[in-house]
Amino acid sequence: MNTDAPEKDNAFWAYKSTLEQRYQIILDRATPHTKERWAFTAVAVLIYFIRVVFAQGWYIVTYALGIYLLNLFLAFLQPKFDPSLEMDMEADAVEEGGPVLPTRSDDEFRPFVRRLPEFKFWHSATRSIVIAFFCTLFRVFDIPVFWPILLVYFCILFTLTMKRQIKHMIKYRYIPFNIGKKSYNGGNKNFN
Repeated sequence: MNTDAPEKDNAFWAYKSTLEQRYQIILDRATPHTKERWAFTAVAVLIYFIRVVFAQGWYIVTYALGIYLLNLFLAFLQPKFDPSLEMDMEADAVEEGGPVLPTRSDDEFRPFVRRLPEFKFWHSATRSIVIAFFCTLFRVFDIPVFWPILLVYFCILFTLTMKRQIKHMIKYRYIPFNIGKKSYNGGNKNFN
């Protein structure tokens, strides 16, 4: 009977657990450093694009990366609770004849809660860039395509998608950024 196999298996899982813990510690330490995290991601994107331009390949990988990053960005811009769905539910309640309680007021403070928080957006974007760069190391992912068509298609897709998202933001009056919003903390920094 071979008893070495379970020990090797346990050693593998212990090593995997140790690596996951170290990775989580790095993420925990990076969490408060927003500007530095995004600077790292910008450098990673720059290195990736330099690799793709000089190697003149992996356009399908780059297109897939662009679509994925666009999807992440849209989730970052959208509210967690879609106002269009809330309005539809209110309209259904009115049609059913049930009593309708007021759900909002102009004076009511409603914070913007993102569908995809900033840290998860950064983490997923950075991880996808690293994976895409890893894919450029293998010729199997270098599928020959006419890249200008992919670029034009991505630009059209980006324009139409962002136009729809901006219309949605205007229609339901939400701003996913703090630019131009009133700040009520005043000069009182001490909250004791």
